Parts: sequence; structure tokens; C-alpha cells
Amino acid sequence: MKQATQGFSGAQVARGEPEKSVSIKYCLYARKSSEPDELQALSIDSQIKEMLELAQREGLNVTEIRKESHSAKASGTRQVFVQLLEDIRKGMFNGILTWAPDRLSRNGGDLGMIVDLIDQKRLVEIRTYSQKFTDSPNEKFLLMILGSQAKLENDNKSINVKRGLKTRAEMGLWPSVATVGYTNEKIIGRECYVIVDPIRAPIIKQVFEKVAYERWSGRKIYHWLRDDMKFKTKNNKNLNLSTIYNLLKNSFYTGTFEYPRGSGNWYEGKHQPIITKELFQRVQENMAEERNKSKKLYHDFTFTKLMTCGKCGSGITAQEKHKNISDGSVHSYIYYSCTRHNDMFCKNPYVREDNLITQLEEIIDKLDINQIGARHIIDREIEKHNKLRSNVFGIKDEKKIKEKEVDIRAYAKYLLKEGTIYEKRELLEQLKNKIVMNDKKIEMVK
Repeated sequence: MKQATQGFSGAQVARGEPEKSVSIKYCLYARKSSEPDELQALSIDSQIKEMLELAQREGLNVTEIRKESHSAKASGTRQVFVQLLEDIRKGMFNGILTWAPDRLSRNGGDLGMIVDLIDQKRLVEIRTYSQKFTDSPNEKFLLMILGSQAKLENDNKSINVKRGLKTRAEMGLWPSVATVGYTNEKIIGRECYVIVDPIRAPIIKQVFEKVAYERWSGRKIYHWLRDDMKFKTKNNKNLNLSTIYNLLKNSFYTGTFEYPRGSGNWYEGKHQPIITKELFQRVQENMAEERNKSKKLYHDFTFTKLMTCGKCGSGITAQEKHKNISDGSVHSYIYYSCTRHNDMFCKNPYVREDNLITQLEEIIDKLDINQIGARHIIDREIEKHNKLRSNVFGIKDEKKIKEKEVDIRAYAKYLLKEGTIYEKRELLEQLKNKIVMNDKKIEMVK
């Protein structure tokens, strides 16, 4: 949005007109709308030129020019206009000079504020190229009618546009910009027809095939497109990760589409499919299976949600790896790494869980005993232990373990190694500081 100001003295503009002609201080407000029906309207510079000539002919005192290019459909969204109304309330201006009433408002909210300023005598006059509006009841009524008419045109236009888009969808035409892998027809009258992009469509098909048959992840697809294929959109941009996942869920590539998205209204398109419905369905099943698998693994790992990445501030995720040993056995290892939520290219390396636990034990040895906060866990476990001895084994009370006999540090380290997932998490949640993982090192920070 651009804003410019320019001052004119009464002598410069009025050129000798009587004093009463310059008693109103006008602000010339020019707006070029982004609305389609106004594409042929006067440009901002043309509006200013015409209205300055009017001011010169009629001796109007234009003290400032303000301009902006913004739709007036919604109330309170035009910063220059909102500031203009505020300056009128402050007494900087008491008149507005503009090309037409619809330059000021095409919605009820802004129109109401203008009329209120007229009622309050703060806004003495609104001058357009062919009309003027003052505190006269008839002129205010006419202003409201013209403003309401502009709003009615907007509302009807919105309804007509939606109706037209729906009709095109029912005809099997995609009523929007073509998705990646397709391009819009350039022939006049066939704007909603899409044709296969001969450069990008084969690569999009490969994306679906790699997810369906090779079970590639979205992140692997991302790096393959960027690094190996040097894939770019028509706007010469890389596909980001979220766009890739949305692409993989888009049935448009099979020849069917939903419009509007999420409406439940499905149509058979006239465009040529890039993939089969069977391939698309296999991709959806693999993606759903991967999501469920990831969700299950996420909840089974002990230290996720309890640590953050020291490089980018993302959360920490985990994965389990299996290694075949020469004697035929299989060893499993759990690795913790950055989720890369905040930085897709975060270089923070992974940490194996046994290494992580060793570091946590060392941290517990250095902590103040009051920072461990595991006393209530110990009390609970001792009570369970003593009840077991008494009720099941019949051991007398004098042999009960007492709380003061327990080494809190030793018990905390025991839980880290031998406790359940729930117990380990509960213990770490009692620590007073945040756990940060950085370059395979674990540290506590406030």
C-alpha cells in the first residue's frame, strides 16, 4: 500500500474565490480497487487529476491527498481510510473530495461511520465528481442509498461468481489455477480447461509410484525432487514438504476432484488423469499405515516430549533400529533426534538411548537433592513394597523399609535403567529444569 500527501493553499486552489469557498478543509481521497468490476475504472492518478481540476474550478481548499489500493468490501481493512476518519474526528479535515461514493465505502460498517461523522458535524461535506453530500437529510439518504447499492452489487457479484464456479465444476472443469503437473489452457474461452504439463506430470507420477511401491516418506520425496530432479514449479519454486503431502492426497490426479475442498461435492473431471485410482488408493493406504506406525512408536518411546533440540528448538522424536548379530540374534537400539519442525535442515545428530540414560545419570549426580523431586515417587513405592511384604509374605512391621533409609539419587538412577516408561517420564517431569539435546550432549537449562 502506498500513501502520498500534498498540500494546497486556498490562494493556490481557489484563485481569488470568496472566503466562504475555502472554509472547508478537504482531504482528496483516491482509491483504486482490486475488485474485478472496477478494472476499467479511473486509475489513482487519473482520479487525482480530475478531482484537482474540479477543486480549482469550484475553489475548494484541498489541504492533503491520500491514496491507497485496497478493496472496500470489508469494514476497517483500509489503513489509509481508517486514518482519514480518525483525522476528521481530530479536526484536521471537515470535507472529503473523492471520485465517487463507492470509492469511500462498499460495506455497511464504513458507510455508517461516515454518516455518523456527518451527524456529529465533524464532516461538513463530501464532494464527488458529479454530486455533493452534506448534513441535509435528503443528501445523507442518497449517500446511504448509493453506498448500499455498491454493497448490493458486491453481494450479487459474489453469488454469481460462486454459481458460475459451481456450474463449471459440474461440467467437469476445474474452476481454479491448475495444480502441479497440469497447466491452464491459454485459449480464450477455455480458461477452466487444464491440460497435462509434459515436463512436470511424469515426475509427479513417479512421486506417487515411489510412495506406493518403495514406501518413500514425504521428506525423502522432498530431497529427491530438490536435489536429484531439480524440480521447480511454474513459478520456479521448490515444492515444500506440506505441499508434497497435500499433493499426495489430491485425487485430482486420478481424474476426479472435490469442489469446494471439504464440501463433499465430487465431480468427474474432463482433464486427463496422470495416475490410476488404484495407485492413488495404495498411496493413501501406505500413508495412513505410516501415520499410525509413527503415532504408535512416538507414544512408546520414553523420552519424547521431555526434551527439545538445542539447535533449533524443535521437539525430539525417536526411532528403533534393529541389527542382526553374527550369532543369529537381533539387537534393538533406540535413537533420539530432532523432529526438524522449526528447521528442516537442522544438523543436530541423533543420540542412542543407552548413551542418553548414562548422561542423565551423570546429571542426577550433580543436581541438588531438592531438584530431583522424586520423594513422593519413593514414598509411593515404599508403601507398595511394605504392603506386599505384610499382606502377601506375612513379614512383620519391624522389618519395613523406612523412607529415610532410601538414597534418592540411587533410586532415581535405578528408575532410569529399570523403571517402566511411565516411571521414567514421571521422574524426569519432576526435574526443575528443561532438558536440551545438543551435539549428542544432554544438559539441563532453566
